[in-house]
Amino acid sequence: MAEPIDSSPSNPQTVGLQGLRILIVEDNPYIAIALEEMLTEQGLVIAGVAGALDDALLLAASTALDIALLDVNVGDRKIDPVAETLVARGKPFVFATGCGRAGLPEAFLDRPVVEKPFYIEEILQSLQNALDS
Repeated sequence: MAEPIDSSPSNPQTVGLQGLRILIVEDNPYIAIALEEMLTEQGLVIAGVAGALDDALLLAASTALDIALLDVNVGDRKIDPVAETLVARGKPFVFATGCGRAGLPEAFLDRPVVEKPFYIEEILQSLQNALDS
């Protein structure tokens, strides 16, 4: 992963994301920790981190959040029910996957996606795109 970019308010990639509460769903603990650190450095507030689908569902349904970053495959399960929960709440999200767009849930092919391995710049741009749409 790339070095964190400048998170000053003049940076157009982070200015719209400052202070937003983000849910991270990632089953790889090392990637989850790295995401948590990088996004915090960019001014986002971590609303929750889930490494299992049941935990992700609970957080998606009940946590105060503004946006989410969702691993498409959580263990041996698909992220679909979490995405559906976020849609029902009107919360934007971005998928993270190593499988490309072909691995996305069919109902959500139009959603922003970042492919692993990813750079913080790609994540920030995708989060901003999700908020704008």
